[in-house]
Amino acid sequence: MTTLNTINKSLKKKIRVGRGIGSGKGKTSGRGVKGQKSRSGVAIKSFEGGQMPLYRRLPKRGFNPIKKLKIAKINLDKIQIFLDKKIIDSKNLINKDLLKKLKIINKNSKILKVLGAGEIKEKINIEADLISNSAREKLEKIGGSIQINKK
Repeated sequence: MTTLNTINKSLKKKIRVGRGIGSGKGKTSGRGVKGQKSRSGVAIKSFEGGQMPLYRRLPKRGFNPIKKLKIAKINLDKIQIFLDKKIIDSKNLINKDLLKKLKIINKNSKILKVLGAGEIKEKINIEADLISNSAREKLEKIGGSIQINKK
């Protein structure tokens, strides 16, 4: 039966539009009379009849990933400035919670990374999620301790 249907479909003639009134698709070729859609070369892709189109109703996302990790970065020279100003005590453990409480890093930050720009003079104890190699070397050189939180 299926072969019979395919044979019938292949023998069926293609509708040739615009070939006279006897063809059933003559004169306006099934496009109606006048208007934008009756003209050639018109493509109304996202036009919704004056309603705000879907692509403009939805918010822009672009290259801003939704689940982006918010990493707070702090350099050793910045820590030294806070130590000099006596905002941070060198005897205390410097961690994410302390820096958030002192409003040094953003409260929405999920991860703390210590970077090695600048010099540090005092021996400090740091608890961070990530640390750069240069920061690790500088802290070990002055005898400071580093704790890295495992996820």
